[in-house]
Amino acid sequence: MYKRVPHITLKAIANNTEIDAIYEQRHPAVEAALGRLNETLRGHQTPFAVTRGARKRETVDFAAPDGTIRLPNGDPAPRNGLLEWEVPREAPQDWPPGARSALSAFWQARIARQTEIDASIARKADYETLYDQPFEDKSKVRVAGPFTVESLAPHRTLAVDEDDELVPHPPEPRTGSGQIGDFTSMILENLRTAGVQQARKKDRIVFSSLNPWPGELVAADGRYAHGGQERRAGLFIGPEFGTVARSDLAAAAREAAEAGFDVLVACAFAYDAHASELRKLGRIPILKARMNADLHMADDLRNTGKGNLFVIFGEPDIEVEPTGADQIRVRLCGVDVFHPQTGEIRSHGPNDIACWFIDTEYDGESFFVRHAYFPGTRSNPYKALETTLKAEVDREAWESLQRDVSRPFPKPSTGRIAVKVINHLGDEVMKIFRP
Repeated sequence: MYKRVPHITLKAIANNTEIDAIYEQRHPAVEAALGRLNETLRGHQTPFAVTRGARKRETVDFAAPDGTIRLPNGDPAPRNGLLEWEVPREAPQDWPPGARSALSAFWQARIARQTEIDASIARKADYETLYDQPFEDKSKVRVAGPFTVESLAPHRTLAVDEDDELVPHPPEPRTGSGQIGDFTSMILENLRTAGVQQARKKDRIVFSSLNPWPGELVAADGRYAHGGQERRAGLFIGPEFGTVARSDLAAAAREAAEAGFDVLVACAFAYDAHASELRKLGRIPILKARMNADLHMADDLRNTGKGNLFVIFGEPDIEVEPTGADQIRVRLCGVDVFHPQTGEIRSHGPNDIACWFIDTEYDGESFFVRHAYFPGTRSNPYKALETTLKAEVDREAWESLQRDVSRPFPKPSTGRIAVKVINHLGDEVMKIFRP
């Protein structure tokens, strides 16, 4: 719930016919109060200054023999008494006592008229929502900072032209400078500096050389040290705004094998669920590195090589087990991570997983978190929470989420479930099962 304020425009005021009706109803009271004020001031012997026009001030005298206002030069003023806009807000010291009460009555009538007009303007005006000013619920306690979720959907989209005909190969998007290929050049420049980070810092791939490669899908030829020897890696770079499919990885791996590369390193912002399952094609291992969203702002960031811009997250080892009549459960056995220094795939336990989610009714279009578990919770996870809540945490209920085996749930009516696993670096992978 956010605060709302009226958005008043001149158009809304000009088209508000209710203002004329309010003026006609309230104006007689203002005129009567003004008449009583002028009547009280008649016969007052001391001239005083009033404002006439925007800036000009003149001294008027209500003590003229004929009862009219006289200007300093003795000429009569073109009206008999103060006009509405000439009435001062506070009475001068030389006004008689009766004029002060008449002045107060005048301003009460005028303020009442203006208040009703302002209320009508506010009622007829449009409202604007202030999204930066939400109402604070004092009965709730925030235990985490505000966050946003920014992601690319792991689903393919078809490109069509103006005649709704399928476009087999969409044109490569242009970057901020407007030149095709700038995005690939920027990614290669950051790869030279940052390398490819894995779960352990000592397993980072540092390229000794990284040069463009004239391939259809393989964009660069990278060299890195492996067991005292040099290995060649073909670099496949996904689209700047899009998702990499399994067919893209398979075609890039075949091209890398034909060119004699030892491994294919794929760099993309998002992979679809089927692409995440492809780890090797023939003799070519496929390393899928997820690119940090900060690379979208690479022109505004310094290329220091200290950030985790390219991170390889291995395949999770997941089993779907039947637990009874039309009931199943999911077991997270661990995660497989490829180590380039030894060329082997090592298995890590569930403690290397920050959290994992299950969509028990996956529809193929959107992932809805129906089960959430946190097996990789760090030591003493309750201290900060208890400090924030200023209360004791039900540790038994909290520990029920610190598990690598899900609670049983019915078999999906859609025929599919989806499991999403996230490591401590924030990298995620999703797999789809048909139990």
